[in-house]
Amino acid sequence: MLRRCLPVSLAGLALSALALFPSGSARAQGNYPTRTITMVVPFAAGGPTDTVARLVAEAMGRDLGQTVVVENVGGAGGTLGAARTAQARPDGYNILMHHIGMGTTPTLYRRLPYDPVNGFAPIGLVTEVPMTIITRKDIPAANMAELTALVKKEGEKLNYAHAGIGAASHLCGLLFRQAVGAPMTTVPYRGTAPAMTDLVAGTVDVLCDQTTNTTEQIRAGAVKVFAVTTPERLKAMPDVPTAAEGGLSGMEVTIWHGLYAPKGTDAAIVNRLSAALQVALRDPRVVERFADLGTTPVTQDRATPTAHETFWKADIAKWKPVIEAAGQYAD
Repeated sequence: MLRRCLPVSLAGLALSALALFPSGSARAQGNYPTRTITMVVPFAAGGPTDTVARLVAEAMGRDLGQTVVVENVGGAGGTLGAARTAQARPDGYNILMHHIGMGTTPTLYRRLPYDPVNGFAPIGLVTEVPMTIITRKDIPAANMAELTALVKKEGEKLNYAHAGIGAASHLCGLLFRQAVGAPMTTVPYRGTAPAMTDLVAGTVDVLCDQTTNTTEQIRAGAVKVFAVTTPERLKAMPDVPTAAEGGLSGMEVTIWHGLYAPKGTDAAIVNRLSAALQVALRDPRVVERFADLGTTPVTQDRATPTAHETFWKADIAKWKPVIEAAGQYAD
């Protein structure tokens, strides 16, 4: 005896198939990541941001179960690497480790091939690196008050080195000159390494840069350190006074690092990356190495997309009047 089959609509079959076999996008999100992730660093290898990125990338990779490779895409004050990420496919396999330049680029650069604010999805803050005010080791000043007096007396006879417009050392220099209230002759370099080389050689006089780049030279006695730019003294340098202790108000600045995905990246993927970042920042090896560099990972609540976006937007507002007052733009 034949049984009569009830008619089944094609639409019903299609819906059933979708339920059994999720879309490629849904599968990708559920299984993410399934291959190597590229973390772009928009600066040269060996620099402070590169050092932070490689430590974090290795630890994140262990949590994600996939390799996170660091790719250095330097040039144009970090905007080439940032553009690479902003224009990448928003699938979670291209992310960006950048520093405070994400807060200053919107003002420093008036023409860019990407949107420096709306082109990214924040993943989380990573660390805030203190800055140190250092000089050639034979400069005739013994403390911050004497250095300030020397700068006011010599003015443009003194040379201030920095790693290029928009670099951490350039930004700190703007605040230093503003706090001292006297001009100096600025000497831009293509990177931190050559600027430090000339400072150690005594070719230039003053530099303000991240502890990730200055700690070794300070400990070796190759340069003279006058102050740190944090509200309190650093545990790694307890004998070095703060800039405020030395009489410089308004010199509190840290060079923060943050992680980003291209705008449009699925929220589930962004949150997965943020979770991996938070695990990485608790990794004892990362914490120990950060301490060697004079910094610490941010607290877990700051290594989130929402917290980082709030911090980032506030920093953009902070630097805008400083850069506009200096009148120094990168384009």
